[in-house]
Amino acid sequence: MNKADLINQISEDTNYPRTEITEIVNTALNCMSHALEGKGKVTLMGFGTFSVTTRPPRIAINPKTLEKVKVGQRSRVKFKAGKDLVSLINGDE
Repeated sequence: MNKADLINQISEDTNYPRTEITEIVNTALNCMSHALEGKGKVTLMGFGTFSVTTRPPRIAINPKTLEKVKVGQRSRVKFKAGKDLVSLINGDE
């Protein structure tokens, strides 16, 4: 499911216009992005937690040339699924 599919599904389930659902979904995603931008975390109870982790600088190897390359410190988004989501995926009830 992509963002357009999500918007369509919510619109069908709630009978709200797609334009309103699109605005709500975009606003929610922007709020989540801004929270993560500040190295914060976003917790959606029952679904999971998004957080930012930092990878230290390291030396990598270019697989084509076998040349060593310096890679700087990088941030990445990590997701940890909540208990309810894990149970749903595994078919536990």
